[in-house]
Amino acid sequence: QVQLVESGGGSVQTGGSLRLSCTASGYTYSRWCMVWFRQAPGKEREGVAAIYFDDGTPYYADSVKGRFTISRDSAADTLNLQMTNLKPEDTAMYYCAASPVRYVAPLNPKQYNNWGQGTQVTVSS
Repeated sequence: QVQLVESGGGSVQTGGSLRLSCTASGYTYSRWCMVWFRQAPGKEREGVAAIYFDDGTPYYADSVKGRFTISRDSAADTLNLQMTNLKPEDTAMYYCAASPVRYVAPLNPKQYNNWGQGTQVTVSS
């Protein structure tokens, strides 16, 4: 079992930036996929960005392309999400998730069993 702890959420105005981090501990995989999801009140959880830890290949939802950058620090087992040009519609609880499976389409939340507790991001207009 891997434990995931998110940090870095907060409140910003439209156009602002935030950097989220997710630190993994416990059993870690040699080849794994880590993903940022978000869930706004009354909405389904949606995949935002994913990265394969072995080669750093990123995937982004269309809604965040060009604004969000996912990265990983393999030595520190840390996942990061740099968010820029934030919009009110980015307001949500952000979660990180991990899987040992290299999914072809990694942004489906049903594929993940290991989740962090979440960190709130609020963007005001």
